[in-house]
Amino acid sequence: MAFRDFSAAGADMAVSRRSLMRGGAWLSAGAAMSGLPLGSMALAHDVSGDFPNIAAMVKRYLDSKKVASLLVTLGSGQEDHAHSIGGGTLSLGSSMAVDENSLFRIYSMTKPVTGMATMMLIDDGRLSLDQPVSEILPAFANMQVMADPSGPLDDTVPADTAITIRHLLTHTAGLGYIISDNAALAKAFADRGLVGGRVSRLPIPGLPEVTPAPNLEVWADRLATLPLVAQPGTQWIYSASLDLLGRVIEVASGMGFEEFLKARIFDPCGMDSTYFTVPASETGRLTTNYGVVNGLTLPIDGGANSIFTDAPGVPSGGGGLVSSAKDYDRFLRMLLGYGLLDDTRVMGENAVRVGTSNLLPDGVDTSGTWIAGQGHGAGGRVVGQQYGWGGAAGTLASIDYGLNQRIGLFTQYMPAEAYPIRTEFMAAIEADLNAMAPA
Repeated sequence: MAFRDFSAAGADMAVSRRSLMRGGAWLSAGAAMSGLPLGSMALAHDVSGDFPNIAAMVKRYLDSKKVASLLVTLGSGQEDHAHSIGGGTLSLGSSMAVDENSLFRIYSMTKPVTGMATMMLIDDGRLSLDQPVSEILPAFANMQVMADPSGPLDDTVPADTAITIRHLLTHTAGLGYIISDNAALAKAFADRGLVGGRVSRLPIPGLPEVTPAPNLEVWADRLATLPLVAQPGTQWIYSASLDLLGRVIEVASGMGFEEFLKARIFDPCGMDSTYFTVPASETGRLTTNYGVVNGLTLPIDGGANSIFTDAPGVPSGGGGLVSSAKDYDRFLRMLLGYGLLDDTRVMGENAVRVGTSNLLPDGVDTSGTWIAGQGHGAGGRVVGQQYGWGGAAGTLASIDYGLNQRIGLFTQYMPAEAYPIRTEFMAAIEADLNAMAPA
């Protein structure tokens, strides 16, 4: 089936492929979470009354119909449920309320999951952090690098060094992406079916259809035929690297990528509502995703007819999952417990500690990027003791080890920059905590 894609070709539209996939540009509320008094609310669930500024912000967006859904989750330590604010409905005009079990397209919030799956295999001794990827995927030996990242694809020089697992985890492999500013490279990605997360089955006027590669093996082999846009280990470039790790995980584990995630992460964490393909029986929980174009809010992917009800040929480790706020909070709680969730050891403690630390290669250039002056771990941004990432449809999630907190924001609209929800969310948390300070 053809994949309807918002591509770089639609630069004249408010919704572009680049803006859609820039969800990773945000982490979370950061230091504003300091002092969050959730530990005293063990019996609470909806904490709107304790966070009036967050509650007012959420209510304003929901009442104005700018978004159908907006659910905030705030968790402390190993409390088995996050507290919540807001919710909304599954779609505009719907009477079905959103709660912690509703399903959201989390897009790039898939990356930390893939990153931690990779760390598991490192912990198992099946991979190593600085191992050349070509030892797992021989097609990535002898890579070529574009002489000019904005120039032609056939003007190349040999790579100075091999791509490593560390490079893939941290977007420093030099790989490109379908959202490239280089039109020739973006077209090459599209022509080869090198898509990431899915968006819609609806036709988008003026934008091309992209037929995805049939499986991860073919996807990876096709990616290896394209030149790198930078020498490995030298620059931070948002890329297809986490998608490629899906294939690395398959070969290293001897299991299908989706099978590995289910067996090693989803089932042990009790994440029974996290899917690459939403079962027909669960579409009644799936939110509608909206595109915001020239101030208009238009449905681009509904529940029962969602493209996420189709099995993807290529399960995207960089942006393919649908999940619930409850499920993703369990993943965060496992990380906050250094791999331990309740009485289940899901990951080795050291694997979590390393994966949530700054893994950027020495001397890598992050200037002018989304993470300038910050760090990057296994599929997520690292700022101090925080680790997390955001999604293209406005979602975000992170943990803070210093504060022993976890946080999530779940909504469904694209591009995420259409509304300043994340900025306002951070300001609202800070205002609520300042008001609590005298107490």
